[in-house]
Amino acid sequence: MGRLFGTDGARGIANTEISCELAMKIGRATAMVLSNGKNKRLKVLVGTDTRKSADMLSSAISAGLCSVGCDVLLLGVVPTPAVAFLVKEYSYDAGIMISASHNPCEYNGIKIFRSNGYKLPDAMEEEIEKIILDEILPPPLKVGAEVGSITSGKNAVKDYIKHIESTAVAHFYGMKIALDCSNGSASVTANELFRKLGAECTVIHCKPDGENINKNCGSTHIESLQEFVRENGFDLGFAFDGDADRLLCVDNEGALVDGDKIIAICAKHMKDEGRLNANTAVVTVMSNIGLFKYLEANNINCVKTQVGDRYVLEKMLECGYHIGGEQSGHVIFLDHATTGDGQVTAVQLLNVIRTTGKSLKELADEIEIFPQVLTNVKVSALGKLRLKEDPDINLAIEEAKKELGDDGRVLVRASGTEPLVRVMIEGKDKEQINRLAAQIAEVVRERLI
Repeated sequence: MGRLFGTDGARGIANTEISCELAMKIGRATAMVLSNGKNKRLKVLVGTDTRKSADMLSSAISAGLCSVGCDVLLLGVVPTPAVAFLVKEYSYDAGIMISASHNPCEYNGIKIFRSNGYKLPDAMEEEIEKIILDEILPPPLKVGAEVGSITSGKNAVKDYIKHIESTAVAHFYGMKIALDCSNGSASVTANELFRKLGAECTVIHCKPDGENINKNCGSTHIESLQEFVRENGFDLGFAFDGDADRLLCVDNEGALVDGDKIIAICAKHMKDEGRLNANTAVVTVMSNIGLFKYLEANNINCVKTQVGDRYVLEKMLECGYHIGGEQSGHVIFLDHATTGDGQVTAVQLLNVIRTTGKSLKELADEIEIFPQVLTNVKVSALGKLRLKEDPDINLAIEEAKKELGDDGRVLVRASGTEPLVRVMIEGKDKEQINRLAAQIAEVVRERLI
């Protein structure tokens, strides 16, 4: 994790940590790194989610790009995976998404994709950081006819929806689906997409006002959708996050179906159809023990990476695996996308339901999930850096591991996107794991102020 870029781009409070000046510098430095010293007029896509600060930062980064001779195509409000898809589809040199994903509206961020639709590797992000923070080799500014231009994309949403439609194996007539768009990017795509595929849809939290993105809705507040599905007799519900690269689901009884269960369901179906390359799914260390046991019982290999969808993707590309993801709902289907895509994931899950004839509840109930508690502890930026070295925290972790033995596990890690330390404990006894998580969290809180 670098000085500007975390596990999912640069992120912070808009207009302070992520300022217009920084956005402009990132635009210039990105162009410099991607051009690799060649005098090429780069073409760059820029998309945003629905935050009030999106236009401000989009304008700043576009100005930075134009000032060094790049031509910019503004996509407007789109999901993050739409930028990843369209940069390749339109043969552009880079795509930039202005979004802080699942974070509250005061945050914003900058995610950068290469021409192949994949996020920038760590090495390229480090080059950008050096140009900006070390003030070396400032990008040469253009004048006259060499200054870049800005145009608006007219068909971005339509082209992206058409792509997702193509991943469906059949229409979904007769399915009654609730869609929670989190007042974010899915608000411009989800309703049209699933209606085109034949589903009977009802949409909630689909009226973004610049401030209500992720507010008590979407994949970070699933209880809203759970209640809505239970009370209105839906077959299932889909909840997206602010930029629609995550998906969490709810079955007809309102029970949560998270990323672990989605991966398990889809990996087994791919295996049954002979489409699971190397018979392997990639997950992170945060995935539930129940997922590991389910995959093992179905003779599916499980490869674990550190937390972050970028690391899952790196392993998938390195070894040729076709499905991977995180418990949080970032799921990557490399046959259809170059990054996590909540709407692609929803369509793949509906494909399984339609093909097998089983309900989401029947499919999800095949996977036994161990009780898990995740506690987020707010810490200082400097405190987060001391996490691994603190003796008191390490002692608390070792004592918890000793008490759990082989019937559980402890994982304490710093967030890659927020000033938080995440304490995760799994075990058979929910009361025990809650107590142990609280004990570790209190030590973290005291030590990392």
